[in-house]
Order: sequence, then structure tokens, then C-alpha cells
Amino acid sequence: MWYIAKLIFQIKGEGMQKPQFDEHLRLIEAPAFEEAFLQARIFGINSEDSVMNQAHGSVCWEFVNVADIQPVKELKNGMELYSQVREVEEAASYINYIHHRAVRMRATATAY
Repeated sequence: MWYIAKLIFQIKGEGMQKPQFDEHLRLIEAPAFEEAFLQARIFGINSEDSVMNQAHGSVCWEFVNVADIQPVKELKNGMELYSQVREVEEAASYINYIHHRAVRMRATATAY
């Protein structure tokens, strides 16, 4: 059976203003929920990383835990894998940000 697991990492670096967390979604194949959970934790632990950043020196991703696991009953084109409601201060700024991301993705895709 397939599962989608949400892994949470805390991003830590010297001089960072606000706490940051990185959410990863991983597709996991396992015979049961318990095995999927264990695999997700192993992926999280093995994905911890650190890099050197000019602004913050050493920046590291520390695995926090598995936040969610959902079974995927079937894989088919266009199916929803994940949904999150986000509250923002300014709708126009957020919409503009999304449009810019889409333009960058499309430009990157055409470069290949």
C-alpha cells in the first residue's frame, strides 16, 4: 500500500530572525501504517543536512518528527495528494508571489 508522509524539519542557523520549519511530503510504500511510520522516521533522520550559508554561517535541517501519514488508495492522473489552508496578511502579495513562482517554474522547464 502507498502512503503520503509529512516530515517536519527545523531549519537552524546563527542570526536567523524567526524559527523556520520545512515540510516535506514523501511517498512511501509499506504493507501497513506502522511500517510506513517507521520508514518515514528513517527517511527524516537520514535527510538531516547542513550547509554553509554566507548570511547565517552553518544552516542545518534537523528532523522534528512525522506530522501526518495518509494512505493513498490508488494513483491516478490529477488526484489530490495534499491540501493545506494558508492564512496570509495580504492576499494580493501572496497571489503575486504564486504567479512569480509559476513563471520561474515554466522558464526553468523550457530551459531543459
